[in-house]
Amino acid sequence: MMSEQNNGITLQKENNTNPSAATSTIPEANLSVTASAQPAANMKFCKYCGGQIPMDAILCTVCGRQVEQLQGIESSQQPQIVINNANNNVNTNTAIASGAPVGKRKSKWVCFFLWLFLGLFGAHKFYDGRIGTGIIYMLTLGFFGIGWFIDFFGILNKPNPYYV
Repeated sequence: MMSEQNNGITLQKENNTNPSAATSTIPEANLSVTASAQPAANMKFCKYCGGQIPMDAILCTVCGRQVEQLQGIESSQQPQIVINNANNNVNTNTAIASGAPVGKRKSKWVCFFLWLFLGLFGAHKFYDGRIGTGIIYMLTLGFFGIGWFIDFFGILNKPNPYYV
């Protein structure tokens, strides 16, 4: 008797010349291929992984992929989507889009010259209607000059006229 072992498969062969006398043993842990090419009764093969699954299965129990279409939906037919809108075409928008600016009209250049000559005392802030910031500018001389310097760029980036 001769014995070979290859990848967990043990082949045993007797020294007979009869080819039907050869037997093969495959451990269950390494069993990945079924012996027959035909599925058992009420079973079919998965078209993706080749595993045996029940005949009425929609999802493969081995790989989890969908092997059949759901009942009632054809592949070319799109599902119907129903949107129930209880708005009844009533316009509930409250914003007024007239295009007119809202607020008091101010001149960029008046603000600039107030900043230039009286900015450390917050005159340009009072002109814009920011009374609280103007008082702070008066008490701290324009946030110690830092706020006064930063306002230069803010004033020059304003459109003329601007609205506050």
